[in-house]
Amino acid sequence: MQKPINQPARVAIAAGALLIGGVWCSVGQRLGIDSNPPLRRVMDREGVPGWSPRTNFPDDVFTFVRLRYRSTHNHFRTHWSGDYPGADLNFSYRLQQLTSLEVSPDGLVIDITDERLFDYPFTFMSSPGKMYLDEAEVQSLRRYLNNGGFLMVDDFWGREYLENVMAEMARVLPGITPVDLPLTHPIFQMVYPLEKKPQVPSINAWRQGYDIEPWHGDMTDPDPHFLAYHDEKGNIMVLLCHNNDLADGWEREGENADYYSRFSERWSYPMGINIVMYALTH
Repeated sequence: MQKPINQPARVAIAAGALLIGGVWCSVGQRLGIDSNPPLRRVMDREGVPGWSPRTNFPDDVFTFVRLRYRSTHNHFRTHWSGDYPGADLNFSYRLQQLTSLEVSPDGLVIDITDERLFDYPFTFMSSPGKMYLDEAEVQSLRRYLNNGGFLMVDDFWGREYLENVMAEMARVLPGITPVDLPLTHPIFQMVYPLEKKPQVPSINAWRQGYDIEPWHGDMTDPDPHFLAYHDEKGNIMVLLCHNNDLADGWEREGENADYYSRFSERWSYPMGINIVMYALTH
């Protein structure tokens, strides 16, 4: 018998929540030494405020879970730890600040085959352009998704990386074709109604004058695409945020006031919160 996802208690969103506050200190990017480095214990929150959830029931606390995977080379743009841990810490902070969700302040990084995966309804994967999954990971991720889990995939650009991600997902969810979501889809309107599909470049690309990542091979289609894999009921299991680095808007929010205002506040946090709330309610 397959283990079901342990869904947390449903919580109400603060209906009038607005993105507020000044620019918080960000966490510097941590780069791995090899393609699958040992996990680091975050000893210092580096300016990200901490807090204590108001409940003693772990099932009522949302935890930002990042999946660890292998990639075919060591380049940081195709590594599981892209934007880690700053994105995880900052997004968790903003989520508990701007909604009524009870949120863990620390987040969690786990392997795809870890049985703890089934304790969490939402997972996140970053920079998967050169990701590859072994058969055990394919089976575990398929079981997770088919039993109600949700996966957000972010920070990959261009045709080559998209084709690789879709090839791996075809192994996980054979026979399911992803759909490029229209702006009218509820995920763009869950909490923060968005007037267009978000596109967030890394802060480094933006500082060089780009609104996209121009160095990722074939960028003949530079538009943002939100490619969804649906279950039999029509609910999203996997959302590929292609031609986007939403998490850099989380990680780097404290480094530049203009970047924060233009990308973090306007697109990265609203879209991230919309995605999480969709995952928890569908």
